[in-house]
Amino acid sequence: MIDKNYEKDSCYRRCRFVEISNWRAYPFLQKYIAERHLTTIEPVLPAVTTSVQSTYLTGKWPAENGIVGNGWYDRVDSEIKFWKQSNKLVIGDKIWDKAKHEDPSFTSANMFWWYNMYSTADYAVTPRPQYLADGRKAPDCYSQPAELRDTLQEKLGQFPLFQFWGPGANIKSTQWIADASMINDDLHNPTLTTIYLPHLDYCLQKFGPDFTKIQKELQEIDTVLKQLIEFYQAKNAEIIILSEYGIAPVNNPVHLNRLFRENGLLQIRIENGLELLDAGASKAFVVADHQIAHIYINDSSVTEQVTALLKNVKGVELVLDRAAQKKHHIDHERAGDIVVVADEKAGLPTTFGSMML
Repeated sequence: MIDKNYEKDSCYRRCRFVEISNWRAYPFLQKYIAERHLTTIEPVLPAVTTSVQSTYLTGKWPAENGIVGNGWYDRVDSEIKFWKQSNKLVIGDKIWDKAKHEDPSFTSANMFWWYNMYSTADYAVTPRPQYLADGRKAPDCYSQPAELRDTLQEKLGQFPLFQFWGPGANIKSTQWIADASMINDDLHNPTLTTIYLPHLDYCLQKFGPDFTKIQKELQEIDTVLKQLIEFYQAKNAEIIILSEYGIAPVNNPVHLNRLFRENGLLQIRIENGLELLDAGASKAFVVADHQIAHIYINDSSVTEQVTALLKNVKGVELVLDRAAQKKHHIDHERAGDIVVVADEKAGLPTTFGSMML
């Protein structure tokens, strides 16, 4: 974020914006926080990675910036798309655009916050696998400028993609991101750097918020934070540490697509003996995303049926039509015709039968 105390005719003070999934204080961080200001942030709906990060960077709600979840249904392509990467999906100026407008000498680096391809940041690094002709997926990353990727991988080794997401996620990816951020800072000295440290994400999704089971991971992220903070303190940078969301325990999985299938709303295809949801051919279907689900209705004649079904589901707290979505700042054309919010004890999986989407 920007230091508001800069002199009108001077450059912005250098700032580092470190984002940690589900952070909890551990020895170094506890001490660091005790000596500084700690506050809470009013959450955005939905409180998921890409929506929160895009709201931080634009200062706009999902209704304005268009990021209504980690993914949504593309009504033109008739495809459900998650974890796309082009920054052009995020509508509106980013914080670095506004800062550069006020001070042309302002520069920025975005290190692994999402939608980080083809952005207006001066320096950017983001996960980007190689999809090979024989069907294999190889670990790699994307950078702006392109040669930054080569410099970082020459110094740090190949970006550990399979330790960034999935069952193999561990501290290696977070350490690589931290090291890459410090190297980029030494090389280019950007005014603003945004850094994403994902380390606590997968362990909490595996175990829930039981910190007795993730002591090792907490110590590991604390060590990386110490390295980063001391590095940027030595450079007299303003440091802001924040989180995008928290994870709460749930005990009621709500299988909305199963319900829709039972009521004749889903179209299922069989491919190689396995079931596949055919979203474009379905009368209505659900795109679930942790705490929320977007309901897309292709056949308007079933709208009343869908609404009635949803209002009778245990574990559904809110059923938001287009008018109600306005109150929650999620009324964008990418959002579902109906948006469902789970109650505090419910989760929204994507299952529609025995298979997962």
